[in-house]
Amino acid sequence: MASRVVRVELTVRTALIGLGTAAAVWLFLQLWQILLVMIVALMLVGMLNPFVDRLERRGWKRTSGIMLVFAGLFLLTAGCGALTLPSLVMQVADVLQNFPKSQEKVAHALEGSPIGSQLAQSVRAVHAGDLTARAQHFGLLYGPKVAEIVAYTATAFFLALYLMIDRDRMRGALFALVPRDYHLRMSRVLMNLEMIVGGYMRGQVITSLLMAVFTFAVLAIAGVPNALALALFAGIADVLPYIGALLACGPAFFAALQQGTTVAIVVLFVLGAYQELESRLIVPRIYGTVLRLPAAWIMIALLVGGKLLGILGALLALPIAAGIRMIIMELRVELPGEETAPESLRAKDARAEAEFAERAAGHPAVEAAAIATEIAEVRRDDDAKRTGDPLESATEPLTSGS
Repeated sequence: MASRVVRVELTVRTALIGLGTAAAVWLFLQLWQILLVMIVALMLVGMLNPFVDRLERRGWKRTSGIMLVFAGLFLLTAGCGALTLPSLVMQVADVLQNFPKSQEKVAHALEGSPIGSQLAQSVRAVHAGDLTARAQHFGLLYGPKVAEIVAYTATAFFLALYLMIDRDRMRGALFALVPRDYHLRMSRVLMNLEMIVGGYMRGQVITSLLMAVFTFAVLAIAGVPNALALALFAGIADVLPYIGALLACGPAFFAALQQGTTVAIVVLFVLGAYQELESRLIVPRIYGTVLRLPAAWIMIALLVGGKLLGILGALLALPIAAGIRMIIMELRVELPGEETAPESLRAKDARAEAEFAERAAGHPAVEAAAIATEIAEVRRDDDAKRTGDPLESATEPLTSGS
């Protein structure tokens, strides 16, 4: 039997695509931190831009409104830091100073139960000097990382400021890279992304406020000193997935030790139970409403984001997931198991495209971008009046198939 020869011919086009893909992956691995800074900056723009627009509608100049909003954000951040950080530093100093007494209280309470007798010996084996040494080692190990995160956060803050000041020029440069046939869709995508980011930030504010109020109520009832500062810190720490619970419950527990071991254990149990309730029930409900995401999508997005990029990935997972879903719907991509976009929606798209083509003919990219944005805003307002949901036009294909 004659042997068969299988030839694989690699065309120039295939080779170029493969090389381009490999180069893109390598570039992403090298610059992923810069990309994250850009994503955080864009999230800040989406969060703050509605406040600037509101000031513009009241007669403020855009530059003055931007400066006022960023100054307010800076003062709010500095105020929270001034209220929480000194109290936490004093709390840590008190914990180290009163560590032997607190240690003996905890060990004595554990000895009362057969389950905690062995644990009591482990508690007595810990020395304050060991905690100090471990804290110093932790600071030396993670101090540079914390400084790097602070530097990247400051960079994202100023990048967001420059993006908002140069909005028209940056938008024109972006639209200049995209064919005119896609300008209107891009305007709708950018506008909806801004609303998604705003919804995500509103959801984050709601969950953080709930955490702060609940923590303050628990600590005030327990008679724990510095309850307000600890509650504010718990609300801020609640922003961070996974370690937020530890950062929120740890200081509250050590502060409650001054009121007795039983009080501290009750405070820890109640706050831990609320953290579990928040992650399993409150977060999916709130973010499912503001981001138009099913609860299962939210849980999966948090798990995937945390697995890929850790805490930062989990922090950015929800707006990225909502943005991907919105882009798929806005571009009318037909997914398996979903109905196609209704004819009325396609007709509305065609009329908007025809209007943009007529009005933007002969105009440069900056003016064409402004025209596309104006048409997209008018359509958003019409959809909001019709349905009460400005994102309805982007999600209608999905909801119609569910």
